[in-house]
Amino acid sequence: MNKPSEEYRSYPAHLVRSLSLNDGTTITLRPIRPADAMIEHEFVRGLSGETRYFRFMDSLRELSAGMLKHLTHIDYRNHMALIAVATLDGEEVEVAVARYIVADDGETCEFAIVVGDAWQRHGIATALMKLLIEAARERRIKTMTGEVLSSNNKMLRFIAKLGFSVEMDAHDAKQVCVSMLIEPIQQ
Repeated sequence: MNKPSEEYRSYPAHLVRSLSLNDGTTITLRPIRPADAMIEHEFVRGLSGETRYFRFMDSLRELSAGMLKHLTHIDYRNHMALIAVATLDGEEVEVAVARYIVADDGETCEFAIVVGDAWQRHGIATALMKLLIEAARERRIKTMTGEVLSSNNKMLRFIAKLGFSVEMDAHDAKQVCVSMLIEPIQQ
């Protein structure tokens, strides 16, 4: 996959959205920034072991400095990351993140998404994925793909609702490959 360039494109402010949850909480969806490193670190640290495992397919407990930089210093073109943040006690707190990284062919991207345990089942994942797909469409990505652990039933139900197709991974029986064609922007 393409590595994000160190040359950043301008911040895509047009992707900032507000989302009102059923309980009245307002969540902001927006592209991640390098200044979000601490809230990204705290977000991953606060995930349950199961949620971290389903996201990273590993028993990762902490993000290394290098991983944290990779996740927050992005170019907004070949690596896009959108976070959902809430303001709690006057502090911005990350509650979810979705991202894609463009493959070498320039037409395919691989996505990943994770929502904090306390924030699941509030529509945040759906809103983030729709915004991520919109960003990929603007980038003229044709196919979004991902790898999901076959035991991650919540994720499999979620992506099916979004229209992803699912195939067994020929190289790893513990995971499935998911994909979705992205309709181009209508002129």
